[in-house]
Amino acid sequence: MDFGFTEEQRMVQEMAKSFAEKEIAPYVEQDEENHYYRREILSKMGEMGLLGWSMPEEYGGNGMGWMEAVTALYEIAKVHTSWRLSISGNCWGPAMTILEYGTDEQKKKFIPPLLSGEAVGSFAMTEANSGSDVGSMKMFAEDKGSHYVLNGSKMWISGGHTSDIGLVYVCTEEGGGPKGLSCFIIDYNNTEGIERIPINKKVGMWSAPTSELVFENAQVPKENLLGPVNKGFPICMWMLNNTRMGCATGAAALSAAALEGSVAYANERTQFGQPIGKFQLVQAQIAEMKLEDDAALQLVYRAAWLKQNKMPSQQQTSMAKLYSCKAAVNAANIAMKVYGSYGYSDEYPCGRWLRDAKQFETLEGTSNIHTTIVAGIELGYQPNR
Repeated sequence: MDFGFTEEQRMVQEMAKSFAEKEIAPYVEQDEENHYYRREILSKMGEMGLLGWSMPEEYGGNGMGWMEAVTALYEIAKVHTSWRLSISGNCWGPAMTILEYGTDEQKKKFIPPLLSGEAVGSFAMTEANSGSDVGSMKMFAEDKGSHYVLNGSKMWISGGHTSDIGLVYVCTEEGGGPKGLSCFIIDYNNTEGIERIPINKKVGMWSAPTSELVFENAQVPKENLLGPVNKGFPICMWMLNNTRMGCATGAAALSAAALEGSVAYANERTQFGQPIGKFQLVQAQIAEMKLEDDAALQLVYRAAWLKQNKMPSQQQTSMAKLYSCKAAVNAANIAMKVYGSYGYSDEYPCGRWLRDAKQFETLEGTSNIHTTIVAGIELGYQPNR
């Protein structure tokens, strides 16, 4: 595997970096303070093709693959990790899953607005009492002939109250467990019976909307069933193997941001007549961050390379996600120490790094789940898909 960037990939990297610095960076602190989601940034991402990774041009994709995708997402997430959710929420979640399992009509109707940024996307699995155990979800869809009626609720849904189009995984056969789940495409703007409640009290990710969704006799047309009935579980697992690349890349990017910030501060801050970077214990901290940061990014690149070359990647994606999470949390924690008392203030981004890093350990599979996946595949208990 050669991760040396091509000229085109370098151009993608510079384009994404420039976009993040011009369109996202000026608003980071303001939006964090106000817990504000800046919708127009997603529209601009769509206009620049930043939502169309690994998607065909026929539906508005940019014709580029996974390596270009993680390269661009990495630059965006380094500036503000909340915005890495847009690529998963629009492209690697709904759009890519509809492309794989949808009908021609579904593809033509739903994919283009997601990739152009005209629509905000989301996907919903988690319930109040159903997280890692996806097969235990209780939200139910009853077949009424021409349509389904959905009742139940979803919890901790990224972009839930801001999205226009979303995938929702529900039970369609009581007691069926993983074999009784189905996936529906929800047109939130034209479906009655859905209450979307913002969750504002969060430790971090303050500029990324999170929601509770309550469905009460919500009617969804039969043509919005994605894939066969009761085949939602494999669809969900297939989707997660894609969206988890967003988590892995975002965590690696946050690790890099903390490292870069700590290096700059260690060269700027002086004590005892010299920059604190001259002290060996600070050097040990920087070295630890650098080792973990580099390892995390290499794991992300490897998983992306495997996906780009259509090779089994589930284990490598989980490895990238698992290790990048550890690197991000550790880097944010060390950065707080390097910055000292200033790290504990709002004057520097250390607090935001630490708050945002912790969510990676839970989102789209806890660290325990990814440890189980990595070990299970290595032991031969399950295939590497």
